[in-house]
Amino acid sequence: MNRDISDKDKKDWEKFISSDEKLPNKDFKKINKVSFQTRSIDLHGFTLEEANKAVEEFIYKSFEDNINKLIIVTGKGLHSENEKNPYISRELSILKHSVPEFISKNKNLMNVIYEIKEAKIEDGGSGAFYIFLKKNKNK
Repeated sequence: MNRDISDKDKKDWEKFISSDEKLPNKDFKKINKVSFQTRSIDLHGFTLEEANKAVEEFIYKSFEDNINKLIIVTGKGLHSENEKNPYISRELSILKHSVPEFISKNKNLMNVIYEIKEAKIEDGGSGAFYIFLKKNKNK
């Protein structure tokens, strides 16, 4: 092994230390932050039928517009009128449960949906949920 440093290596080293060029830190992992285009809809005051229709249209329109994150606010069902009717289950017609079920059972809607999950507290917590849409390949 040759221990002598060549003139070229010396010049390259001098050039490097005199320049402002920074070496990349190999220990630093670049985190790819995904940016979401977000839309939301608030279903307070909707009947179950109105909510399902509105959500279906909202999902398809958002998919067409290449929106990739939806916030669906259903509320927690605390003020639901169904508690006054003893023949209706308290949980049955609450939008919080019924709307996600409607979506998950609709195969056409699920074709454009990547994931459904509960919203963070700042977006409504248990009274809301997220829908992450697939990328619209036609756009």
